[in-house]
Amino acid sequence: MFLDEQYKLYYTAYSLVSENNYDILHIDEKVDEIWLEKYENKKSRVIRLVHKGFDWKNHLKKDIAQVFQKSKPMKKLTRSKQIELFNVYVSSHAPVDDWEILKKPMQLKEKNPLKMKVFYLDDEDSYNELQRLERDLKLSLLIKPEEYSEEVKEKSVMKYKGYLSDFLQRKRKEEQNLFSYGKPYFTYILIAINVLMFILLEMNGGSSSIDTLIEMGAKYNPDIIDGEWWRVVSSMFLHIGFLHLFMNMLAIYYLGTVVERIYGQLRFLIIYFLAGIGGGLSSFAFTTSVSAGASGAVFGLFGALLFFGLIYKRIFLQTMGNSILIIIMINIVLGFLVPQIDMGAHLGGLLTGFIASAVVHLPKKGNVKLQFSAVFIYILLVGSIAVFGIGNNLNSQTYQLMQMEQLRMEDKFEEVVSLATDALQLDGEVEGAILFQRSYAYIELNEMNLAILDLERSIASDSTVPEAYYNLALLYYNDGQLEDANEMITTAYELKPENEDFISLYEEITGEKPK
Repeated sequence: MFLDEQYKLYYTAYSLVSENNYDILHIDEKVDEIWLEKYENKKSRVIRLVHKGFDWKNHLKKDIAQVFQKSKPMKKLTRSKQIELFNVYVSSHAPVDDWEILKKPMQLKEKNPLKMKVFYLDDEDSYNELQRLERDLKLSLLIKPEEYSEEVKEKSVMKYKGYLSDFLQRKRKEEQNLFSYGKPYFTYILIAINVLMFILLEMNGGSSSIDTLIEMGAKYNPDIIDGEWWRVVSSMFLHIGFLHLFMNMLAIYYLGTVVERIYGQLRFLIIYFLAGIGGGLSSFAFTTSVSAGASGAVFGLFGALLFFGLIYKRIFLQTMGNSILIIIMINIVLGFLVPQIDMGAHLGGLLTGFIASAVVHLPKKGNVKLQFSAVFIYILLVGSIAVFGIGNNLNSQTYQLMQMEQLRMEDKFEEVVSLATDALQLDGEVEGAILFQRSYAYIELNEMNLAILDLERSIASDSTVPEAYYNLALLYYNDGQLEDANEMITTAYELKPENEDFISLYEEITGEKPK
């Protein structure tokens, strides 16, 4: 009888896997327990087969409760949150008391509840239960152990066990091969290039120097709009300060080695650069400040892992899924809380990295239609971001202020006045700085009265700029307004007491040394 039960169990599993496309989730030959899954119509049908009998209903009920608990970690192995579980017991005898009520479909009260049906294939009622199982699974199993000799059944059981074991081993080997498609050469090369560029920055003025960063290729919106789009790429290899470099290189090391092993070297490189470009353009479109860093490309690697998770959901969740999702959420939250973080680059890199992964797809999993669609979406997206970025910058006071500073350094003061006048018509929060720039241009153009008016408006708009008070004090003093000059230089000195020019003018106007 024991051999009949084993035959039923292993033949059923063999038939489901070999003829009905079920996947093996778990096998425990010590207790003859097998878990199978089939993903269909966005639902997972899970079958648990076990060689186990019970004398009493309560014992069976207890085991069913344990199966509910076992199924929770099993959810990580399935491809859908909607799971229907077929709990099949194979035994020589059924419980002696009234247990049939347990055949009714059951589920726990929780989000995405697992639905369970129980089947009990004992010697007495095996035929009816098997028919019920076949009806619910919508297939035919043709289990007839009574037609075979003991020797045939024994050989068949060994054959089915061997097939299932080999199937599971092949599956595990294929899963391991997913992480060994390529060695991470380019990851190390990219890290080396970034470190080398950081050293060059430090040797030529420092990585925190705005002028040095712009000269070496940082993202600087006025120059990009003037045609220097290559800055979107070059800025990927520059970092502002050692901590910035260290954090990004650490991320590239851990993420890059995984992504390059999964996708291979060429695919990895394409994803890295397409994501970096997407992140750089998003930064250009949404932030006007000078910026640099590999953050867009780093988040593109997150996007690549998310695409991998979309194709291999079970493996992704088993290996790294939860950690990746948590890290992404933490970074997004920090991006909204910390003003210095370039969220445009992060989110742009994440999105374009995901799309770039669809462009190259995973090795041996190509989908021509999907890949061509992804190419079209990527081009449309980055093109739209670039066009939006140009318009958004031209209508930004901060961008106009950056242009004024550049024109002032080139002694183009009339252009500064014209640009500042137009910029004051735009909405923004840097009106005080724009007025200060225009006042400087007016001073150089010998329009002192206009300069005084702009400086008075500037400090009314932004009272934290000591240079505005200093310039106004100087103009008042030259115009003979000694009391107003005294007040302005006192405020300038209080805001910046270490400035030698402020101290000198303070002594000249007040006739006293600052206290």
